[in-house]
Amino acid sequence: MKSFQYISRLFLTAAIVLFFSLNLLAQGITSNDIDNLVQKTMQAFNVPGIAVAVVKDDRIVHMKGYGVSSIVTKEKTDENTLFAIASNSKAFTAAALAILVDEGKITWETRVTEIIPEFKLYDPYVTNEFTVKDLLTHRSGLGLGAGDLMLWPDGSYFTLKDIIYNMRYLKPVSSFRTKYDYDNLMYLVAGEVVARASGMSWDEFVESRIMLPLGMKRSAACYKRIKEKSNIIDAHVKVEGTLQRVPMSFTPVGNAAGGIFSSVSDLSKWVMMQLNGGKYGENLSKRIFSQKVAKEMWSPQTIIPGGSFGYKTNFSAYALGWRVNDLDGYMQVSHTGGLAGVVTQVTMIPELKLGIIVLTNQQATGAFVAITNTIKDSYIGVYGKDRLKETLEALVSNLSEAQGVVSKVWTRVANSSKFAPGEVMLRRYAGKYKDSWFGNVNITLENGALRFSSEMSPLLKGTLYYYIDNTFVVKWDERSFDADAFINFSKDFEGNPNGFVMKAISPETDFSYDFQDLDFKRVK
Repeated sequence: MKSFQYISRLFLTAAIVLFFSLNLLAQGITSNDIDNLVQKTMQAFNVPGIAVAVVKDDRIVHMKGYGVSSIVTKEKTDENTLFAIASNSKAFTAAALAILVDEGKITWETRVTEIIPEFKLYDPYVTNEFTVKDLLTHRSGLGLGAGDLMLWPDGSYFTLKDIIYNMRYLKPVSSFRTKYDYDNLMYLVAGEVVARASGMSWDEFVESRIMLPLGMKRSAACYKRIKEKSNIIDAHVKVEGTLQRVPMSFTPVGNAAGGIFSSVSDLSKWVMMQLNGGKYGENLSKRIFSQKVAKEMWSPQTIIPGGSFGYKTNFSAYALGWRVNDLDGYMQVSHTGGLAGVVTQVTMIPELKLGIIVLTNQQATGAFVAITNTIKDSYIGVYGKDRLKETLEALVSNLSEAQGVVSKVWTRVANSSKFAPGEVMLRRYAGKYKDSWFGNVNITLENGALRFSSEMSPLLKGTLYYYIDNTFVVKWDERSFDADAFINFSKDFEGNPNGFVMKAISPETDFSYDFQDLDFKRVK
């Protein structure tokens, strides 16, 4: 008996020591370690500038900028440097709607047509049943990134009125409310709901009702509304192996989906408010929105298939403006954002009152993944993982596979050149073609080669190269797009081209190049 008691006490003592040891180990990474991590990550992924903030228990435990905001100006990045946060703007749109729900101006179940009568989708039933909540949950039935070419990479001539009207031509790929497919356009509609229900523009509402109270002094709802632009990033893309500065790519009508500019300093205030269920200010005496709507915004709505890379995950779902999942036993609330030359991530673990913000000015998503996961591991007690190595290896593998696909296509193009149609035959392809939602493109014959040019998205232009039969490959003039595509022509009974469809070549092409949703018919 004494021996058993002794052994029991021994095991109890060991368990207590182990518990406190693990608890001490999981107190978080040091600032020096974060500095070293970010420097290594910038070098590994060729990122000019990164800003990182870590919030824990209502305190900023790390906040710093690294590298340069632009490879041209060489200005240093700091905690106040403004980045385009891209789709991390979606949580602000959800919060704006939540405020209006609190005020009784709408409910989550309000039908969109009650606010925007002209809202119309391909299926009349879906149009009638579509609610405010549906706008935020990526379960519309439309395909991944459907209609994004009205925003990306240029879309400069599409107005919000055009986009809302054209949505009726986008054909669903799944049944309503049955499947997750990420959708930017519905957030544009959500922004218009904010405008019509509140009586002020989405830009004004977000700035006056969220940013101003929180003291997000440098942040703005879009680039044009930034008051002071001396400390702001340039976007950067690797173009054929060389890092280049590129223009910001998002059209102003897309602000509710991805237009906000902010800094880690300002976003830390946003994250602390989120972790406190809408409360902010001295002694958390003020509120942006109620606890009730805060809970709703973090409640799973649409199941996302698959797990979370490198962690034990039992469920993953999209909520309202946030992605939620379990992560080694903890609930995680997060979102990412990406535009040409910019990727960002905001991550929260509410149980630990932990927030991690990583903003970058190069579109290598592996950079923010490596940094976020390493910091996160230190707080949840995951040891022995080299997140930088993991993400770098995944990137190399994915790029190698994609480059193999692209290389085969261009090799075939080169081999097919001797079989390419002559100028007389090529002239038959020339003409004006129209897609119901994307509008007109012109296929012209210039200097013996076919050229593609969009009337509504003028940066989308390039040269067609013969591939096989009635299929060509379009090589975009703007090489930073990294989105060359197949064009397959159809012909009438007389053998004259009367339309075409498209598909991206590389599996790594950004999903917002939704060429597969286009169906052009010849009009001239």
